[in-house]
Amino acid sequence: MRRFPLLYAAVALVALAVASPVNAQTKGGVLRVFQYDSPASMSIHEEALNSAQNPMMGVFNNLVFFKQDVPQNRIDSIVPDLATKWSWNADMTELTFQLRRGVSWHDGKPFTAADVKCTWDLILGNGTEKLRANPRKAWYRNLESVSTKGDTVTFHLKRPQPAFIALLASGYSPVYPCHISPQTMRQRPIGTGPFKFVSYNFIYDVKPTPETYSLSLHDALLI
Repeated sequence: MRRFPLLYAAVALVALAVASPVNAQTKGGVLRVFQYDSPASMSIHEEALNSAQNPMMGVFNNLVFFKQDVPQNRIDSIVPDLATKWSWNADMTELTFQLRRGVSWHDGKPFTAADVKCTWDLILGNGTEKLRANPRKAWYRNLESVSTKGDTVTFHLKRPQPAFIALLASGYSPVYPCHISPQTMRQRPIGTGPFKFVSYNFIYDVKPTPETYSLSLHDALLI
C-alpha cells in the first residue's frame, strides 16, 4: 500500500476553570478529537469549511444553539447559550434576545450586548473592522440592522423570516469580541466558551496513524 505525505494540524485548547454559559460539565483530563484537515485560520467567521469550525466551536458561544442530543436540527430544539430567552414582535420582523449576565471573555473583559452588535455588523460589512473573507454574509441578506438596549439585542429584519433564529443556532454563528481585531482572531481567537485557545501547530508526517489527527483539550488546573 502506498503511503502519501500527510499534512495535519494540532490545536491545543485549555479547559477553563470557570463557569461557562452552558450547563457545567465534568472538568479535567484530556480530550482528543479527530481533525481531518489543517484550517487556514482559527476564525470561524472567515472560513467557509468546518476545518476551522470543528476545533474552534469549544472556544466560543452562540446566542443560541441546537440541542446536541437531538439527532436532527429543528427550530424547537434550539436552546439558550449567551442569550437566556428570546421573543418575536407581532409581524416577525424583530427578534429580541435577553443576554446572560456575568460572562467574561477569556482575556477577562466583560461580554456585553455591544459584542453581539459588533459581530453582525462585521458580517454585514457595516463595522469599522473588515473580515478578510466573509463566506456567510449571504445568510443575512434579510437582516437590516442590529440594535442594543441594556442587556438586550434586537435583530431587525427587512421582511418576516421565522426561521432566522436557525442561522444564529448554527455552529458557524459564534459571537466575537468587539475589542479584538479580525486579524488577531485568525491566529489567537478570544472567546467565552469552555475552552481557551493556546496554540496551533502545523506538522508534516509521512506515516499517518490514528493519533495523527488529534486536538488536545487540557484542563487549566493541570498545567
